[in-house]
Amino acid sequence: MPESADIILLEGIEIPASLGITAAERKMRRPVLIDLEVERDLEAAGRSDRIGDTVNYKHIFDVVEEVAANQEHRLVEALAQRIVTRLFDAFDLSAVTIAVRKPKPIAGVLDHAGVLIRRER
Repeated sequence: MPESADIILLEGIEIPASLGITAAERKMRRPVLIDLEVERDLEAAGRSDRIGDTVNYKHIFDVVEEVAANQEHRLVEALAQRIVTRLFDAFDLSAVTIAVRKPKPIAGVLDHAGVLIRRER
């Protein structure tokens, strides 16, 4: 795949997830906040103005939602890695940067805790 600096952004995704170290925490299904930068050459799409020449962001969202909402995750690191792996499996991407944040992990002390990871194909 040619090197590209083109990025599809999906920011502010909020999905209820089964996430936490304890079974009780995972059972609560609290929302996680996810931001994505999906790298792919977008020149053909820019020239053609056709959805078939890019990755439909709804399809990207569907993969994120399926992984976050339908599996149990102990760590935000695991959730982030699982999403990236599935995105690479589903789409022709050169890299993915993902931020996964867990709101209010420690009540009254911390707004968010999370990770930012980047993976290249």
